[in-house]
Amino acid sequence: MRSANEIKTEFERWMAKTSCDDAVNKELHAELSSMDDQASEDAFYRDLAFGTGGLRGVIGAGTNRMNIYTVAKASQGLANYVNKHFADAPSIAIGYDSRIKSDLFSQTAASVFAANGIKVYIYPELMPTPCLSYAVRALGCSAGIVVTASHNPSKYNGYKVYGADGCQITTEAAAAILSEIEALDIFDDVASCPFDKAIEDGTVEYIGESVYTDFINEIKGQSVLFGDEIDRNVAIVYSPLNGTGLKPVTRALSETGFTNITVVEEQRLPDGNFPTCPYPNPEIREAMQLGLEYCKKTGADLLLATDPDADRCGIAVKDGDDYKLVTGNEVGLLLLDFICSQRVKHGKMPENPVFVKTIVTMDLAEKIADHYGVQTVNVLTGFKFIGEVIGKLEAEGREKDYICGFEESYGYLTGSYVRDKDAVDAAFMICEMFAYYKTRGISLLDKLNEIYSTYGYCMNTLHSYQFEGSKGMSKMQEIMGKFRNELASGSGADIAEIPVAAVYDYSKGLDGLPKSDVIKYILDGGSSVVVRPSGTEPKLKTYISITASDHDEAAGLEKKVSAFTEQFMQ
Repeated sequence: MRSANEIKTEFERWMAKTSCDDAVNKELHAELSSMDDQASEDAFYRDLAFGTGGLRGVIGAGTNRMNIYTVAKASQGLANYVNKHFADAPSIAIGYDSRIKSDLFSQTAASVFAANGIKVYIYPELMPTPCLSYAVRALGCSAGIVVTASHNPSKYNGYKVYGADGCQITTEAAAAILSEIEALDIFDDVASCPFDKAIEDGTVEYIGESVYTDFINEIKGQSVLFGDEIDRNVAIVYSPLNGTGLKPVTRALSETGFTNITVVEEQRLPDGNFPTCPYPNPEIREAMQLGLEYCKKTGADLLLATDPDADRCGIAVKDGDDYKLVTGNEVGLLLLDFICSQRVKHGKMPENPVFVKTIVTMDLAEKIADHYGVQTVNVLTGFKFIGEVIGKLEAEGREKDYICGFEESYGYLTGSYVRDKDAVDAAFMICEMFAYYKTRGISLLDKLNEIYSTYGYCMNTLHSYQFEGSKGMSKMQEIMGKFRNELASGSGADIAEIPVAAVYDYSKGLDGLPKSDVIKYILDGGSSVVVRPSGTEPKLKTYISITASDHDEAAGLEKKVSAFTEQFMQ
């Protein structure tokens, strides 16, 4: 963190640097000129954090903001890393979503890479994040980036970095790239060239249509019907939430026979302001509200919504005269059971099948996997760790053993063609599963109740607590310390009068996983609580999993547990 004098010095440097005639610098200079002391402190007290999630922050002027200078500096650091590790014809693929300045930031990055002698492949239009993961591997690139802030509010943008394996970078690579970034002066040590010139000389090349088509074909190949008949005329309402999902989702569905699709008109076209859903996350009811209204008007069977970079997918299904939102955990349970049952039924299960989930994802999934003889691998929060497991299986010649993976935050992947969660794949697989059961007179809610009846009832909830500004990070560290000290392993502690049976502190590294600031409390009776800071937002999150005899009992216990943990957030 910078001192007050260092903040003042850096602020003045930015004022001088942005005193230019071009529109981008004029906008930055005007923002700097309007800052009071608190605003300048928040904008300059640190450099925008770079980690396994790359960069993510508020768009604006300053070292702690997303702008052409912080993007260019990160890109120079990545370029230095790539040139050191890929001396033979290094290349980087670039994708971007519908967010404010995503196109500008992607061209800024391309200009830096090209100036450093790196071949650049960039999508000619906005694309889902999984399309970038696919392009990295399809084009044999050394790395990839996608400019997106996923499901965050419109004031955010970000910069995800991918390795040659198509996975988001993990701890070791992130540390090495960060070391390169920290060695640079943001203004003096960054090379760049005009984007248009780089296109003309071929240093930057647009990614061809065939790569995108191959991606869609891989998704269509994920079907597990194996010849079973279904009625594909289910009525679907779909919302891309003003993001990137419209073309790929509707294409994948229509090419597989799902043509009875109504798109939410107000959320059809890309728009980084997200005028009808300020928090464009399909986990949040407000983001789904317009889609629900469309469902009621049209009498649709199913609502689908994808987040702006189309790596998360949320759904709602008909429940009598109304519609019920289905959680990420519940969709994951349904997909896992559907995929496993279909593979077993048709003799298509691999000899040593593997399912992958994160440690905050519903533990009930492991019981389903056990029932079908499928090994469960638990990983840290973040789909990059699921992708890493797929990569390890591939290295062992076992890529086809991976049957699916999911995380509670609405991320799913049923194949190994990409190494990140894929909402286009999820939308297709959900529609196929929905139509399969509907053809047989079974609703997804009926199937979910059958799963709970078979394996036991479980309720999972997520609670997020916001801590903004320069003091927010210190506050979150203080709260994590309180959890560690007051609910320590072997202390005889309880949570809402339920004894703590075990404590797993992943900051020390457990079960062969990398160190991570995550604590998991196992309670008597099989319930659990996980506490962790978000890797991409100024938030602390608690994941509460309650095992009980039925919904009402679970809801009562969850209320007590969440009230208890909330005391720590004060």
